[in-house]
Amino acid sequence: MTVTGIAGGFTRRPGLIRIARYGAYFVFAAMSTAFITMEIALLTHDFSVSYVARVGSLETPPYYTAISLWSSLEGSILFWGLILSAYGALVAFVNRKSESRLVPFAGGVMGFVGLFFYGLLTTQLNPFGEVFPVPANGPGPNPLLQNHPLMGLHPPMLYFGFVGLTVPFAFAIGALLSGKLDEEWIRSTRRWTVAAWAFLSVGIVAGAWWSYEVLGWGGYWAWDPVENASFLPWLTATAFLHSVMVQERRGMLKTWNLTLIIATFLLTLFGTFLTRSGILDSVHAFTEGIIGPLFLAFIALVMITWLDIIAWRSDRLHAPGTLDAVVSRESSFILNNLLFVAFTFTVLLGTTFPLMVEAVNGNRVSVGPPYFNMVSVPIGVMLLFLMGVGPALPWRRTTPEKMKKAFLVPVVVGLASVLLGFVVGSRSIWPLITFAFAGFVMATITQEFQKGIAARRRIAGVSAPVALRQILTINNRRYGGYVVHAGIVVIIVALAISGTYRFEREVTLQRGESMLLGDYGVRFDEIWAEQQVQRFVVGSTFTVFHRGNEVGTLKPSMNYYPNSQQPIGTPAVRSTLKEDLYLTLMAFDQEDGRHATIRAIVNPAVPWLWIGGMIVALGAILAVMPQRSSGRPAVSVAEIALSEEPAELAEEPPAVTV
Repeated sequence: MTVTGIAGGFTRRPGLIRIARYGAYFVFAAMSTAFITMEIALLTHDFSVSYVARVGSLETPPYYTAISLWSSLEGSILFWGLILSAYGALVAFVNRKSESRLVPFAGGVMGFVGLFFYGLLTTQLNPFGEVFPVPANGPGPNPLLQNHPLMGLHPPMLYFGFVGLTVPFAFAIGALLSGKLDEEWIRSTRRWTVAAWAFLSVGIVAGAWWSYEVLGWGGYWAWDPVENASFLPWLTATAFLHSVMVQERRGMLKTWNLTLIIATFLLTLFGTFLTRSGILDSVHAFTEGIIGPLFLAFIALVMITWLDIIAWRSDRLHAPGTLDAVVSRESSFILNNLLFVAFTFTVLLGTTFPLMVEAVNGNRVSVGPPYFNMVSVPIGVMLLFLMGVGPALPWRRTTPEKMKKAFLVPVVVGLASVLLGFVVGSRSIWPLITFAFAGFVMATITQEFQKGIAARRRIAGVSAPVALRQILTINNRRYGGYVVHAGIVVIIVALAISGTYRFEREVTLQRGESMLLGDYGVRFDEIWAEQQVQRFVVGSTFTVFHRGNEVGTLKPSMNYYPNSQQPIGTPAVRSTLKEDLYLTLMAFDQEDGRHATIRAIVNPAVPWLWIGGMIVALGAILAVMPQRSSGRPAVSVAEIALSEEPAELAEEPPAVTV
């Protein structure tokens, strides 16, 4: 597949290209067979298989048994290989009739990446090794990974995102190998990139939700090194999705875009290295492996190959477009990219600095949330501001009159948001700035939707709901992006509120005793115990009151697993659209259960983090859907004058008749 794909790209021989395509199908079939075989072995408790003997147990429920495939090193690489083969086969199938030279090159590059992972599976990390004598039972998966159903969502979404970013990387290398360095490779991979970015976004949000629901600390993001490992490629992929629009529209940033997507792919490999090399002490780094040096060698090989190809094709990387004005949409996107890269660098520095210090002198240091918050908050606020500025600015250049028309209402809404935040009690500078820019961005998004609906109504003579439906299908890329922006704004505001206005208490209560926390009262009722199939549970029951009225019960617990020396806590959460009441059982009287120590937290706006993540996913789905024809005749010059920017209602400018 690798050799025939690249050779077919250079020679343009249909036979070689066809063999490469069939090779992609064969690899997918082989990896699917391996995946199904391993799942059968797990679910039937075949402890003669080395991986099952390591992570399986008779007591583990079937759901957690099935998802234990990605609970340890060999299984997670097997799952990674399956997803990679699926992407390769799907790319080959979708482009089976394409005559573009990029396709065989891209297939060959994906095959080259696959060689590394499939090589690991057949040598160092073979999960199908035999065990003799066959044990009667196994230890089961890591207790943390069988303590909440979200483990069935969080890792797969991250894998689909990480591996999916191989597709634009492969087409970028294919463009360099073929010498076709126009916008074709970007158009060919736009939906693949958005889909991978969406999977990665959902995976990150699901990971935050899992951390919140399982670890019992009341938070959702701690700048853990492995959390950062998934965040880094998200940052560069987000920058790439913005900068490619400049290349598509203005022919600028060719080398920059190639560098961004290749750096994104390298960061996915780096994140995998951090997670599976055993060099980190993290609840997320769920395995220790022997593959750290192999991953570093592969990363170095990709970097050297990329630099060599860039040098080889340097004469074709000249971008014809130029920046016409400082105040324009392309300039805002360029600034957006610089901030994303700065964000990436600061997170990467904070993540790797302790590793570098330990490698040099053996000392262990830590870089904690204070550093990351100090550098991320200002950059994040500036990116939020640009989120509202970019879409409202025209391409090339603007005028003061257009600026006033575009930004008058958003500025007023932003100022009103600050005033509202101040009235409800906010006094911290960064939350107030966040509220201002959030209001500014949401007003800009609303204004852009209104302009599109109005233009469509004038052109097509339809009602507002029909016009909305039409612009969402005619230019789903643009308006899907606006929905994504709205979801990001919701997440940022929720982060600002929950991080600033959270309050908590840790108290020991006697049975029947109550405590107050804001508008809530919590009464300790009882301690109880229950033997479940795979664990022993010690739980507690608390009656919850809100403003004096009983509103239900919460039952935080401690779960004791056979293969864990420490209990795994499960907090109990009462969620409303306004806030969460979060209870964690910290300790209890082991003799008669007369008293219990709990940590009670009121987390405002946290549910909006998950809602914002769903909005982001919805917008991404909208953006990758096939675009429909407008179903209207050519547009006249008069209609263009009326609709302000009708060319942006469709992916391509409409035909013009005079």
